[in-house]
Amino acid sequence: MPTWNEIWLEYKGRILGIAGGICLGIVYLVSGLLDMLIFALLVFIGYTLGKRFDAKLDVFEPLKKLGDWIFNRKRPFK
Repeated sequence: MPTWNEIWLEYKGRILGIAGGICLGIVYLVSGLLDMLIFALLVFIGYTLGKRFDAKLDVFEPLKKLGDWIFNRKRPFK
C-alpha cells in the first residue's frame, strides 16, 4: 500500500488542482450563488490542469489552441 508521501509525489498536480478548484468553488458558493454546476466545473478544471501538470504537459496549451481558433478563423460576415 503506497504511503501518503508516495501519493503526494505521484499525484501532486492533481491534488493541488482539485484543492484549488474546491477553494474557488467554496468562495463562489459562499458569495451567495448556489450553482452546483459552476462548482463542479471549477473542480473539473482544477483536476484537468493538475493532470496535465502531472503528465509534464503544457498546462496552457488548450487555451492557446482555443485562442488560435477564435482569432484565426475566417469570418463569413465581414
